[in-house]
Amino acid sequence: MKLARIRDFLEMIKFSHTLFALPFALLGAALAAFSPGAPRPRVQDWLGILVCMAAARSAAMAFNRLADRGYDALNPRTAVRHIPSGRLSARQVAVFTIASAAAFLLATLLFLPNRWPLYLSVPVLLWLLGYSYAKRFTMLAHFWLGLSLSLAPVAAWIALRGDIAWPPVFLAEAVLFWVAGFDIIYACQDVDFDKRVGLRSIPRRLGVKNALRLAAGCHAMMIVPLILLGVTYPLGFVYFAGVAAVGVLLIYEHAIVRPDDLTRVNVAFFQVNIAISIGLLAVSLIDLAVRGVGLG
Repeated sequence: MKLARIRDFLEMIKFSHTLFALPFALLGAALAAFSPGAPRPRVQDWLGILVCMAAARSAAMAFNRLADRGYDALNPRTAVRHIPSGRLSARQVAVFTIASAAAFLLATLLFLPNRWPLYLSVPVLLWLLGYSYAKRFTMLAHFWLGLSLSLAPVAAWIALRGDIAWPPVFLAEAVLFWVAGFDIIYACQDVDFDKRVGLRSIPRRLGVKNALRLAAGCHAMMIVPLILLGVTYPLGFVYFAGVAAVGVLLIYEHAIVRPDDLTRVNVAFFQVNIAISIGLLAVSLIDLAVRGVGLG
């Protein structure tokens, strides 16, 4: 495959946006690895988490582009995407989707003898792919996306421990509200288009002003499970300082996006949220390292 074609596929799935979910998967894995009674992670376990994350997200994004190609062609904001612009064919994207899904399913074998990742792989994949049709029948598609990304820390915990506990659940709740909030902000760009073609979204239903208020509420709710995670795990001062910084970044995100000025949505969507995801992972790892963990 030519380098230019590889670049087209990576651009199509916005591979750089993997940084939204991957840090939370790695944080879920780190919390699992250092929790009481946890088995020592193997190299193949970490490899499995990375491959599963990249492959599952690639399959979901490619399928989304495939499912939405008709709408993308009608929307001036998205008409330049790879399928409507002709840079990639629907058949090529379909093959890429199948290959990515197969890679995800096969990568769960790296966690054997823990069979839970294999057992749960198909339901998880179906949920991820199902998001692509959510806007056709529910305005709550933003929360569907949030729940999709929130599976990452829970899945990483299960992959390493084979059980479930409150810390990854609290982290998943934080991801759910975080993603739903910034996806509502992002969807404000397409409110007129959604009305015209009959797609459903919170901005279309509530209006941009009220949608931004709801997004702010979601981001306020994100802080609650982050605090509960720090208390129940438990984590220390460095982590809680990081949570405070996340709160400041969220306030900034909402300060730069206004109902009458959506020109900085992409700054809020990408730059601020990348800082939140990577920053929270960094401070959590530092907290674990400084305290020497020693929970087991």
